Amino acid sequence: MNLKEIISQGESETIEFKESAGEWKEIIKTISAFTNTKGGNILIGASDKGKIIGVQIGKKTIEDLVNKIKENTDPKIFPSISVENIKKQKVILIKVEENKSKPVFAFDRVYKRVGKSTVKASSEEIRKLALEGEKIYWDEQICKDAKLEDINWGFVKNFFIPRYEKFSKKMIIGTPEELLEALGCMKGGKPTNAGILLFGKAPQKFFRNSYIGLARYKGKIEEVKRLDYKEFFANLFHQIDECDKYIKEHIAIMSRLLPHKVEREDIPEYCWFSIRELITNAVCHRDYEDQGSKVIVKTFSDRIEFYNPGGLPKGITPENILIRQYSRNPIIANTLAKVKYIEELGEGWNKIIDEHKSHPLKPKLPKIMSDKYSILIILYSVRKKFEKTKMELNERQKRAIGYLRRNEKITNKEYQEINKTTKKTATRDLQELARLEILIKSGRTGRGVHYALNSSYKGDIRGHKGT
Repeated sequence: MNLKEIISQGESETIEFKESAGEWKEIIKTISAFTNTKGGNILIGASDKGKIIGVQIGKKTIEDLVNKIKENTDPKIFPSISVENIKKQKVILIKVEENKSKPVFAFDRVYKRVGKSTVKASSEEIRKLALEGEKIYWDEQICKDAKLEDINWGFVKNFFIPRYEKFSKKMIIGTPEELLEALGCMKGGKPTNAGILLFGKAPQKFFRNSYIGLARYKGKIEEVKRLDYKEFFANLFHQIDECDKYIKEHIAIMSRLLPHKVEREDIPEYCWFSIRELITNAVCHRDYEDQGSKVIVKTFSDRIEFYNPGGLPKGITPENILIRQYSRNPIIANTLAKVKYIEELGEGWNKIIDEHKSHPLKPKLPKIMSDKYSILIILYSVRKKFEKTKMELNERQKRAIGYLRRNEKITNKEYQEINKTTKKTATRDLQELARLEILIKSGRTGRGVHYALNSSYKGDIRGHKGT
């Protein structure tokens, strides 16, 4: 139904006119009524009789209205809101869909639509709505406007299926489409929201803020100037892998010799498993209905902060999260668990705590803070404890420094050759030397990357200096 049709029909069971956004409380009550019945449209900037009078729209008019609707509805409602022009006047159009999860409350009350009026529902009507409103999770709903062509079938066949078969120890007999149907990533031949986020070619086309933003700071506080800022897009698997890789490339690793061991022991400043698990938890359990915010990671000199849109569900608290299980997006969680991207429900947090308790330098346990809008989880660094622990460069790194005293630069391949080691080990060693500011890295990616000896480096190292 277009704007002219809405105006011509006048107020009805599915159409409501409001003169200004200042009537926001009544607007929210009507939104509750529409969601509990057949849906509907609210036009702001029109009189009761449909005369267009227009509205004044400031920079934050729409944002404030969205926040008020979100804050005063339960479950949170995110209607489609647009600014339209008609008869040289600006109006606001709010499109509200019937909610499958009923009843929807506004200001702790339930409303319904009767003719042209919004009225309070009786206790008996609320009970009927509750019986009618089967719980439908957001991630299992069909993605509006998405088609089969929006799924990256090459990724499904070449990445997901081999891992699914590896971890399930079963061969996939059916088609990729049938597998996604079985996982809940497709319904009736159409992609679900989970299917687009996990396997879509461009998930952000449908959910613009379904990505991770990462800011890296030099000190302990947020500064105007950041060391770096990265955004991780594409599907959820890619976001997890790339964010995890980036963080681990920029944290310190200490090597130490132990009396009872021949090989040196590498000790990261953060618990290795915990980083990946918290990234995965953030994209898995965030509130995707709230597209006003995204997953945010902030790294400081002494901690990493993970911000996740959507507070803890009812009954879950920071104190009982280890023993109570929940999943806001069960299809996403189940699919990630199939290929070991996330631990089985309830196990991840136990492993995080166990890892912290078994870490050689005993880091402070993670801190969890939550309100109804977001969750913040903090991992703490043990970098300060590095200074109290004797540390040396390994023989490969010393050999490379000797090489650089005779040569202008060294590449990853040359490092492998002089040390007879693997590319993975060479990369880790060179990144460590760069973090210690012994070497200076040049070039961005691939063969163009090389390292030179920092002119300020005078000799061996016993302490540790990180980025």
